[in-house]
Amino acid sequence: MTDANDIRQADYGTLEQAGNRTVLRFTRAFAHPRDTVWRALTDEDHLAAWFPTTIEGALAPGAPLRFSHKEQIVPPFDGEVLAFDPASSMELRWGDDVLRFELEPDGPGGCVLVFTHTFDELGKAARDGAGWHACLDLLACEVDGRQGPWSSADRWRQVHEGYQERFGSQAATVGPPEGWERVHGSAGAQAD
Repeated sequence: MTDANDIRQADYGTLEQAGNRTVLRFTRAFAHPRDTVWRALTDEDHLAAWFPTTIEGALAPGAPLRFSHKEQIVPPFDGEVLAFDPASSMELRWGDDVLRFELEPDGPGGCVLVFTHTFDELGKAARDGAGWHACLDLLACEVDGRQGPWSSADRWRQVHEGYQERFGSQAATVGPPEGWERVHGSAGAQAD
């Protein structure tokens, strides 16, 4: 992506039901080897550029984790490493939700990331879909060695309406957490 407002349709996540749980799924291609993308997924310095929380704890199966939002708009919460296979896959319990990152080789020197976020409350799907979209766009910038042309909050604003339209009104009943607008401005505001 070169233009701040360039939003590739292929980058939008999909929504599916898995029993009584909701699953957001994103597929992103990178022109970088798995090891490079893996570092961006797991190294603390790289995570700070794109992941919405800090991750405190060892990245090893069964290890307890603690997550804190950078803006401190919601209290820290606990999690756990459910699976960890270096340069291939990582699954985390993120509060009550599950985050899974899977990397597959793609052609000479590239890879594909499949990211899933599994959770209970359908009503937050549009909000969280836009949030992960913004995070993954910033991940792509980080892997490319460049700074994103927008903040996570600005990118969220650019794509949120698209997620509301794609997923429908039942998936858009929960908005940003209390305090988000104080830190980032009105959720309805459009970024330049």
